[in-house]
Amino acid sequence: MSDAPELQQVDRTYVRYRGKKLSYFAGCDYFRLASHPKVLKAVKEGLKKYGLNVSASRTTTGNHKLYGELEEALAKFFGVEDAILTSIGYLTNLAVAQGLAGEIQRVFIDERAHACLQDAAKLLDCPVTIFAHRSPGSLLTKWRDAGQPKHSLVMTDGMFAHDGSVAPLKDYLAVMPKDALFLVDDAHAAGVLGKKGRGSVEHWKFPRKRVIQTATLSKAFGVYGGVILASPKWHELIQIKSRVLVGNTPMPLPLVNGCLAAVAERSKDASLRKQLLKNIEWLRKELAGHGYRFPEEASPIFAIVPKSVTEAESMKKALLKAGIYPPFIRYPGGPNSGYFRLAVSSEHTREQLERLVKGLSSD
Repeated sequence: MSDAPELQQVDRTYVRYRGKKLSYFAGCDYFRLASHPKVLKAVKEGLKKYGLNVSASRTTTGNHKLYGELEEALAKFFGVEDAILTSIGYLTNLAVAQGLAGEIQRVFIDERAHACLQDAAKLLDCPVTIFAHRSPGSLLTKWRDAGQPKHSLVMTDGMFAHDGSVAPLKDYLAVMPKDALFLVDDAHAAGVLGKKGRGSVEHWKFPRKRVIQTATLSKAFGVYGGVILASPKWHELIQIKSRVLVGNTPMPLPLVNGCLAAVAERSKDASLRKQLLKNIEWLRKELAGHGYRFPEEASPIFAIVPKSVTEAESMKKALLKAGIYPPFIRYPGGPNSGYFRLAVSSEHTREQLERLVKGLSSD
């Protein structure tokens, strides 16, 4: 049982907490597509038309046409040849690792990589070396110390969930050999970073042939499931060798239908991302005026670490007074003492943003 506070989400940017309706700057629903009318309608229609579950692996009798339609839509959105769906985002990297096992001589992984990447590294059946967080110099040193192995795999988040910082993929590319492959978990960057919202890979103009990009469909797309984006060579290996894909029951069909609506909405409505970036820019500027500093890239995640327990309690009270739910959390990759992880969306109003600034700047 979780001891986290019970929250009831109401409207698109509010929660009910202890009987009070409060603005909600948390979670990862960056465009609030989880409550978008078109997405909800698609989920309801999918349930009525297709039922809940295929109750079988796609490799046997569960390969419904909707799965292929969503893979096509995602491949088009991300600008790749093909896409592979997984039932949840966490499984994407595990499936990739099972597919690449035996192909990789050594893994190099960021010390703050998400748990799903750390779990995936164990499945690659080769030595694993940890390099310093977001450090190209450390990556190069570790690679040299390991004997400059060929067929290396670099594993990292594209955007780190704990503070919104972005991995310096371009610098990693410059220090690693040409035969090195990259596995980038873009759970938080997909839909947000890049000119078309294709993630950190697009943001850095990273060569597609060198990278396997994974993402969840539960954050910027607001629904559920995961997707693997790679060249045909790696796709074939993953589909053949991954037990997760072969033996797992795929996404419930109503959610697939909802994802199709979400991808369509993100593809045709550029105003959502423009508004998100506008909100991010405004909030960064206002908080900078109060002494706050954040990573250089425009990220919807704002991490604020209190200096003491007393300061944390004061900030909680100030946020509640301003009508803001205080998202004080303890999460892997973040400070052990806990911190405020704030996330802005495209749907937050200027009034809500102003209230947030007021709560964070109270003495």
